[in-house]
Amino acid sequence: MTHTTKPFRIHEGRNIKRFREMLGIKQEALAFELGDEWNQKKVSILEQKEIVEQSILQQVSDVLKIPVDAFKNFDEEQVINIISNTFNTHDQSSGMNLYPTINVNPVEKWMEAVEENKKLYERLLASEREKVALLERLLGEK
Repeated sequence: MTHTTKPFRIHEGRNIKRFREMLGIKQEALAFELGDEWNQKKVSILEQKEIVEQSILQQVSDVLKIPVDAFKNFDEEQVINIISNTFNTHDQSSGMNLYPTINVNPVEKWMEAVEENKKLYERLLASEREKVALLERLLGEK
């Protein structure tokens, strides 16, 4: 039994959507920039197409300032593989940890917060005592 694998195809419409979303642009805004004949629904349909006409790719490229080749060649799976193979938590050559280790003792932080609360309570209590003393003085004068 022979297995044949279906050739992988880049989904150009999905790539347009990915880049649009990475740039934080809504479908309505892209439609507006593409011109009067465009609307949100037409952009949505465009993003569902596996293959997009060259002229439309060029228009989208001009609006998003992204090369046409990016829409034609972007493969998310390859990007993930590149990132996972490129970035490790340790630099193999120097043995250095590329990500800093942050040691936070939660009990210590909690005790700091308790101490701060005590100080705030003491200041509030002192302020209330001052108010009481002032009121007693004012009442004593009358």
